[in-house]
Amino acid sequence: MRKTLFEALLRPPFTEPPGTSGDTEIARAAAALDKAAQKRLGRSLAIRLVDAGSCNACELELNALANPYYDLERFGLRFVASPRHADVLVVTGPVAKNMREALLRTYEAMPSPKWVVAVGDCAACGGAFARSYACLDGVAALLPVDLAIAGCPPSPARLLEGLRALLAS
Repeated sequence: MRKTLFEALLRPPFTEPPGTSGDTEIARAAAALDKAAQKRLGRSLAIRLVDAGSCNACELELNALANPYYDLERFGLRFVASPRHADVLVVTGPVAKNMREALLRTYEAMPSPKWVVAVGDCAACGGAFARSYACLDGVAALLPVDLAIAGCPPSPARLLEGLRALLAS
């Protein structure tokens, strides 16, 4: 215990350095995403996240979009709690069979126009859980998927690029 305490005091923090070159790329991608949302919807983009049985790695990356480093809300993009306020349904996980009904109800509660984005390999095709007795093989088995963002998990920058591609189509 004592050794662990001393190592923790001497080790530098595990954080991303501020002001990296990727920061301008992230800002550019998020600004382009907001511009596309304004053009297509006339307002900012509202995102509803549904975890349909994932390992939570994709959720960590999606939640990173709201932290001070990426700060998605400075571009008008936001996560919403109600599907009635959402434009995009972001689904993570291979869709466990006990989440089937909840996912369908969430999709049906969303107003049009609406898009479905499968985030991560599990949501796209079942990933490591493919052909399991307890889950469907991805979101496409249940809902019409407009965009699949591959990765296990995809990085926040890749998520922003995917959302921008969704609105550009």
